[in-house]
Amino acid sequence: MKRLHWPRWMPIDPYILLLLGTVGVAALLPARGTAADVASGASTAAIAFLFFLYGARLSTREALDGLKHWRLHVTVLACTFVVFPLLGLAARGLVPVILTDPLYQGLLFLTLVPSTIQSSIAFTSMARGNVPAAICAGSFSSLVGIVVTPLLAAAVLGGDGGGFSADSVVKIVLQLLVPFVAGQLLRRWIGGFVARHRKVLGLVDRGSILLVVYTAFSEGMVQGIWHQVSPGRLAGLLAVEAVLLAVMLALTWYGAKALGFGRADRIAIQFAGSKKSLASGLPMASVLFGAHAALAVLPLMLFHQMQLMVCAVIAKRRSHDPEAADDADDADDAGPVSGRGSAAASRTAVGTGTRHG
Repeated sequence: MKRLHWPRWMPIDPYILLLLGTVGVAALLPARGTAADVASGASTAAIAFLFFLYGARLSTREALDGLKHWRLHVTVLACTFVVFPLLGLAARGLVPVILTDPLYQGLLFLTLVPSTIQSSIAFTSMARGNVPAAICAGSFSSLVGIVVTPLLAAAVLGGDGGGFSADSVVKIVLQLLVPFVAGQLLRRWIGGFVARHRKVLGLVDRGSILLVVYTAFSEGMVQGIWHQVSPGRLAGLLAVEAVLLAVMLALTWYGAKALGFGRADRIAIQFAGSKKSLASGLPMASVLFGAHAALAVLPLMLFHQMQLMVCAVIAKRRSHDPEAADDADDADDAGPVSGRGSAAASRTAVGTGTRHG
C-alpha cells in the first residue's frame, strides 16, 4: 500500500519512475548492431520467463473457487475485452485532428490488453470491497488475455499495427502461452519455492519488464519514430486517456449497480474492469509490434500511471463511505467468494501477479 501512496500527497508508483528512466537511457544510449541483437534475444527470453512465473504463481484452486461468482467475472471480462475495445474503435474519429495514426494504434492496443491483478486487489482491499473476487477477476483476465488479446489485435489492427502480422499470434502462443502453461504444470513442484522467494522473483520479473522497455524504445530511437510525437500530440493523448478512464470508471460503477451487484462486488468490478495491465501489455506489444513497439506501449505506460493515481483517490474515498462498515460485516458472514473473504485468501493471491500490475 505504501507503494501506491509514494509520497503520501502524490500517489506515483516508483516503478513508473524506473520505466521513465529506462526510456531515457534508451533515448541517450540505444542498442545498435550486435548489442541490439543481444538485447532482443535477452528480451525474448525474459518475456518467456516472465509468463512462466505467472503460470507458476496462479493458484488453480483459487481460480476454480472463483468460478462460483461467475456473473461478476463475466462482467469484468466484458468490460475488459468488449467495452474497452469498442471505445478504442470509436476513438478512430480523433485521427488525425488529435491523435496521429501510430498513437491511435497504441491507444487501440491499450484497450485490448488484460486487466491488472495486484493493483486491483490492493485498491479493492483499500475500499473494503470483495477482495477474493478481485483476485479471481484479475487472474482470469490475465489468463484469458494471453489468447484473446492477440486475436483481438489480429481482428482490429490487422496489417495497420506497425510490425503486426498474423504470424504474431503464433509468436504469442510460443513466447507467452507455452511458458505460462509450463509454469502451471510445474506449479506442483515449484509453487512452494516461488511463494517463498516471491520478493526476489518479483525483482526478476520487474527487471524483465525494464529490459523489454529498453529494447522496444531502443528500436524506436534507431527507427526515428520519436519525431512523430510532438508535445501537442502527447497532451492530446493524455486528454483522450483521461476521458477513457473516466468513462470506464463510471460504466463499471453504475453499470454494476444496474446489474444488481452489491457494494463490495461493485468495488471489485470497478477496479478490475477499468484498469489495464502494464505487466502483460508490454511483453505482448514487444511480440506484436516489433520495431514499432515504442509508440505502441507509450499510451499504455501513461494510462497505467493515470489509473493508479485516480484509483488511489477513489479507493480512499470509498473506504470512508457510511455503508462500508456494514458491508464489511455482512461480507464476513457471506464467505470467501461473495464477500471480502479472509485475509489469508488476499495474501495468497498477492503472489499471483507483479507488484506493478
